[in-house]
Amino acid sequence: MKNNILLFIIGLWTLSSYGQTLQLKKQEFELHNVTGSIIKFQGKKVLKIERDLEALPFDADRLEETVDETHYARLVDLDDFENGTIDVKMYSQIQDPSPYTPAAGFIGVYFRIKEDDSAFESIYLRPKVGRINNQYARNHAVQYFSYPDYKFQTLRDDFPAGTYEGSAPVTLNEWITMRIEVNGETAELFVNDMKYSSFIVNKMLGKNKKGYIGLYVDIGTIGYFKDLKVTKRPLKIEKENKIKLDDI
Repeated sequence: MKNNILLFIIGLWTLSSYGQTLQLKKQEFELHNVTGSIIKFQGKKVLKIERDLEALPFDADRLEETVDETHYARLVDLDDFENGTIDVKMYSQIQDPSPYTPAAGFIGVYFRIKEDDSAFESIYLRPKVGRINNQYARNHAVQYFSYPDYKFQTLRDDFPAGTYEGSAPVTLNEWITMRIEVNGETAELFVNDMKYSSFIVNKMLGKNKKGYIGLYVDIGTIGYFKDLKVTKRPLKIEKENKIKLDDI
C-alpha cells in the first residue's frame, strides 16, 4: 500500500514537472523543460520561466548540442501558425549566481513548432550585448536558428557572417517589445515599436511549415513575458527587390 502511494506521488510530481500548464489571462501555456509560474511583476501578472536543468541538462563543453533545445512554454490550442505576426513583451534577467558565466540573457520566440517538438523555427535575443560598446558583439544580439539541424554554431560555420545573426538596441532588465512578421520563407524582426525592422531572415531553413508558438529562455536566464498576441495571415507575395547585392 505504501509503495502504491509513493508511486502515485511520484507520478503527480512528474506530471507537474513535465506537463504543467499555467494560465495567464485567457491564454494557457504548457511547460516544456522549463520551470514556470504566474507572478506579479512591476504591477502586472506575467509568465515567468527558467530553463529546467534537471529535465534537460546543460554542458558547457558541448555547447551547441545542449543549448537551443526544447526548453520553452508552449501556447496551448494554437497548433497551425504558418504566416502572420507574433507580438510579445519580454524582460530578461541573468540568474545570480549564473550556471554559465557567458550567459547573455537568451530570450525569444519559437514558432512553427511540430507537435512532438522535433522541429521548429526561432528568433531570439542576447540582450546583454545589444548596447555594448563593441560592434562585433552587437552583431550577435539577434539570432535565428532552425531546430534541429541549424543551430547557432552550425549557422556561423556554414554561412557568411551576419546571414542569420544581427543587431538590435536591446538590453537586460528592461522590457523589450518583440514583433516577428512571418511570411513564407522569410521572417522579419521589429523591436520596441520601431517603424523599420532590425533583422531579416531571407530564407528560413526548417522543413516544418506550420505549428505551435512558444516562449523561450536558455541557460542562466530568467524570462518574464506578457501581452502575447498572435495574428495569422495568408501568404503574401512580395514584390521582387530590384536592388542587386553586387551593387552594394
